[in-house]
Amino acid sequence: MKDNIHHFLVTQEDSGTRLDVYLSSRPDLRLSRAQIKKAVETGQVSLNKAPARASQRLRAGDEIVLVKPRPVVCTALPEEIPLTVVYEDSQLLVIDKPAGMVVHPAAGNFQGTLVNALLFYCRDLSGIGGVLRPGIVHRLDKGTSGLLLVAKTDAAHQGLAAQFKRHAVGKTYLALVYGDVKGEAGLIDAPVGRDMADRKKMSTRSRRGKDARTSWRVLERYGAVTLLTVDIETGRTHQIRVHLTHAGYPLVGDAVYGGAKRAKVLADPRLRERLPALSRPALHAARLSFTHPVTGEAMSFAAPLPADMAGLCAFLREYRGGAGKTGFPRKDD
Repeated sequence: MKDNIHHFLVTQEDSGTRLDVYLSSRPDLRLSRAQIKKAVETGQVSLNKAPARASQRLRAGDEIVLVKPRPVVCTALPEEIPLTVVYEDSQLLVIDKPAGMVVHPAAGNFQGTLVNALLFYCRDLSGIGGVLRPGIVHRLDKGTSGLLLVAKTDAAHQGLAAQFKRHAVGKTYLALVYGDVKGEAGLIDAPVGRDMADRKKMSTRSRRGKDARTSWRVLERYGAVTLLTVDIETGRTHQIRVHLTHAGYPLVGDAVYGGAKRAKVLADPRLRERLPALSRPALHAARLSFTHPVTGEAMSFAAPLPADMAGLCAFLREYRGGAGKTGFPRKDD
């Protein structure tokens, strides 16, 4: 028997489980659901000697055969790129990612990514994430700065991935949004999925949106702009950006989800000039808390606002103190 061919006999205990869930939970495979789905789609998984579907429900006595892909040499190359390491031990890293850095290589971005930097900094990253995502447990958008977890071992990767799956990882962001937000706190509960008109965008008006919840609290008010703390219970693509735009408060600097349009209608020319100078969405992953996947210790980290957002907040405080009105045109203007 070849060592990359795996046979499984479904027990009564696993009856009713989806095929992809069953296989991704097998510790002897160490494959993610995305990897399992790809294996199914490429014909590497059979159920009772027939082609399988990832969504199939299993029954006791079912026979599963999976041909595990052979490891592929990583095409991402190590690069000596400075990293801000907030914490490190033998199992994991916590990085303060700068805005503008792509997390993992993809089409058009095979150099200068966080993965390239990690391959130079740390030679023993977990391989579970695949050849282009070694050690990556979660991600931040290119324009988002702040804290990001990296697994150095497979055990850490599995443990952290399980915490993310059951929403046991605390993630708090700081966000600068257009508008004088109504209320002091709130919850946005709206599904997020691919925009029906633009596949590169996400939307709350998608035919196949997934459950998404974002809670927010006002930290500072500047009249034209509000600084929020934001916590996410789910981790959908662009969730915070989409939800805040859905609520009527797009992020400053977010040209994709409405921030550019809001900048153009500001009444005060100083704000019209200063706010668009931020060339990325004003979103920062400020706090991260989780349980150490090996020791069981409660871990918590914080990262201060980067210079671009901190400088903008300082400007807005000074502006608010002297202006005494919002930057948006009033009905009688």
